[in-house]
Amino acid sequence: MKQPKWLMVSLLLVLALAALAVGACTATPTPTPTTAPKPPAPAAATPAKPAATAPAATTPAKSAATPAASKPAASKEPYKIGGLFAITGPASSLGIPERNTVQLLEEQINQQGGINGTPVKMVIADTESDETKAVLAAKKLIDEDKVLAIVGPSQSGESLAIADTIEKAEIPLVSAAASIKIVDPVKKWIFKTPQSDSLIVQALVDYLKAKGYTKIGWLSVSNAFGDSGKVEFEKAAPGAGLTTVAKESFGANDTDVTAQLTRVKAANPDAIVVWAIPPAAAIVSKNVAQLGIKQPVFQSHGIGNKQFIDLAGTAANGVRFPVGKLLVADSLSGSDAQKKVLQEYAKGYTAKFDANTLSTFGGHAWDGFWIVAKALEKSGPDRAKLRDAIESNTKEFVGITGVFSFSPTEHNGLDKRAVTMVEIKDGKWVNAE
Repeated sequence: MKQPKWLMVSLLLVLALAALAVGACTATPTPTPTTAPKPPAPAAATPAKPAATAPAATTPAKSAATPAASKPAASKEPYKIGGLFAITGPASSLGIPERNTVQLLEEQINQQGGINGTPVKMVIADTESDETKAVLAAKKLIDEDKVLAIVGPSQSGESLAIADTIEKAEIPLVSAAASIKIVDPVKKWIFKTPQSDSLIVQALVDYLKAKGYTKIGWLSVSNAFGDSGKVEFEKAAPGAGLTTVAKESFGANDTDVTAQLTRVKAANPDAIVVWAIPPAAAIVSKNVAQLGIKQPVFQSHGIGNKQFIDLAGTAANGVRFPVGKLLVADSLSGSDAQKKVLQEYAKGYTAKFDANTLSTFGGHAWDGFWIVAKALEKSGPDRAKLRDAIESNTKEFVGITGVFSFSPTEHNGLDKRAVTMVEIKDGKWVNAE
């Protein structure tokens, strides 16, 4: 009897061991996930290969918003553009916002990957508001810094002074100055962005005629800007039935023009026209108030900045002038092609710089920078090809100053859309009635 029991126990043990073996086999799939990560370890190393090709992942076009986007551009030789501005001296109210603007744009374009992946480097020089120093600075930008193009100078006299240097060096220049003489007659290598004084004068003459002001007392600064404005006014006035009853001039550094204004007052004009930039333009308006002159005062687009208002004080109120649309951008119709561009520029500029320096002059530099940058997309780093691209590629380009279209016979490319009449009321710019 015992033997069968032992056999039965043995059989039970064998069955139990068999059951355990079967259980172990059926449990094998469960541990697989815990061991699966080990084989992927080599697989994890495989993705590391794409990581090694990171330059492709950081190509600017992929993520313009991230700083990493500019890394590939930074590894290339930058496109150097010269900025030639009157940062100090009497014309600094023009040059400072111009310098600020191109620095802002340099930062923005490089954050977006540069031009076709190539970074942009602005090489900025100060003319000190001096024509001779402008020539020397231009030569340094061309010969030593090897820039591909130059934006500036700020003043008409400076631009005319460097014209011969630019033409001989065969380098594109996009001037930030007003005189029509800069581009008329057309010079192969020279363009400009501000409204020519001929365009500004015509808008002013039309306005004076419409308001019935036919006898004009004229005062202008004794430099290229003032002289050019005077010539253009003398051309346009007769056709509108206007007569200049007094003509006076003053120096850019004069601190008092009461003698000239006294003579103008004696001629009993219907209105007074002043052609200058601050600080001289502001002194004229202050002297008008001090002399108790009641005739309306009109000035040029040379006062399109806050400095004129600050310097002239309450004497600025009532002054009307033809200028670009930046100063009254918010009041423009939603259908105006420039409105969005103007507002975005103003927002970006005032976020980085003193809002009091925002001006149409900075807008001239904005236009020049982008005209060159867009042409570089087509031409690459070749001065001759760049010049050709500026001339042929700039068509209906919506800028701060206006809408530009260049051609072999037109190197300013603006029309009457680029001018509006503005009045200063309570220290602010408003549309003139």
